[in-house]
Amino acid sequence: MGIYKLVLPKMGESVSEATLTNWLKSLGDAIQEDEAVVEIATDKVDSDVPSPVAGKLKEILFTEGEIAQVGDVIAILEVEGESDAEEAEKQREVPQDNFGVPVPGLDALENKALPTQDTLQATITSENRFYSPLVKSIAQEEGIAQDELDKILGSGSDGRVTKQDVLDYIAAKGDSSSIQSSASIGSVAPVSDSRISNPNVSTAVQVLKSMDGDEIIEMDRMRRLISDHMVNSVKTSPHVFSVVEADVTNLVNWRNKVKDAFKKREGENITFTPLIIEAISKALKDFPMVNVSVDGYNIIKRKHINVGMAAALPTGNLIVPVIKDADQLSLVGLSKSVNDLANRARTNQLKPDDTQGGTFTFTNIGAFGNIFGMPIINQPQAAILAVGTIKKKPAVLETEHGDVIAIRHMMYITMSYDHRVIDGALGGTFIKRVADYLESWDSDRTI
Repeated sequence: MGIYKLVLPKMGESVSEATLTNWLKSLGDAIQEDEAVVEIATDKVDSDVPSPVAGKLKEILFTEGEIAQVGDVIAILEVEGESDAEEAEKQREVPQDNFGVPVPGLDALENKALPTQDTLQATITSENRFYSPLVKSIAQEEGIAQDELDKILGSGSDGRVTKQDVLDYIAAKGDSSSIQSSASIGSVAPVSDSRISNPNVSTAVQVLKSMDGDEIIEMDRMRRLISDHMVNSVKTSPHVFSVVEADVTNLVNWRNKVKDAFKKREGENITFTPLIIEAISKALKDFPMVNVSVDGYNIIKRKHINVGMAAALPTGNLIVPVIKDADQLSLVGLSKSVNDLANRARTNQLKPDDTQGGTFTFTNIGAFGNIFGMPIINQPQAAILAVGTIKKKPAVLETEHGDVIAIRHMMYITMSYDHRVIDGALGGTFIKRVADYLESWDSDRTI
């Protein structure tokens, strides 16, 4: 009998670690090829890890709730034929990249004494220690200096600091600084001399007090991520907003005309989402400086037009799967991509790559009966566009015989954009171009 080392696979650009949330197999269980072994959660999306080979689960190296790095061996499988297993392992070796580096000589580590914390702190510096982009981002948001970060004892491979290490360190700091205030919940903390002398420190800390009948619900992992992401976005980008109202009567009538034939031919519905994404993609080609990101004082002009579409999950949380190169797809291709991503989002089947690489985000708040809203930018993008519900309204039409009032299908389009790089003229012109494409929809278009 041979063994096969099941490693945490590469899960997409910028994903360097994952939390193992649920082992689907127990020790001694038989595992089929490509069968899911463990469920994982990243800062992007939940997923699972399948086994590339058939065998029996011999050893579990990470418990539920622990964080593993890309390339870490998470389980040992017993397989038929030693040579076949070794060959399969070589063929499925995880490629090394800048985000997760497999640890050489894992077997040899078992016989080595672990270094003490004093030894690690004496030898680890920012010059010879790797920090993932996620760890650096958290440290920056929490005001942790580089020398302070270097002193955190890492639990990852080769002493690497993981996201959980940083969060535990922040929590420990918070606990030590809030012992006195926690003793008087519901009251106003006393003012110390240092607070009076320091004008940058608040002179009173108000602690939220629950009332009779209140229910306290702890945020789940995804809601915490959304919360942090939204707060960070508002802190990062000065938001400015533009609104237009579009007459989409031609669009509505065209869809009503073709939807039955489309469903009969393609086996799925055609919604308004791919039609709007097509208009957005055309406008982004017309105004490439909206399809950008900001890096300090540099503007990154994106080559690809990757449109994310916000999707509500059954849990009430939000996720944004991405349609890659949306401008290169036909209307049929866009419709199939939209339906596929939406269906997999609802069944929790999205992969990490499905939610990465977006350059612009679209959200349809009209699905909830809202007429318009002001969404928060999905960092590191520079803009997000929302559409409201389509309503029949009286509108003034200019004809060759004079102005008339007619019942038209009207829709509000709103956009939030980063005023650091998109000024009102560019933002307003862009959103008007999206409206123009929707209003001038060809009623005789074939699909």
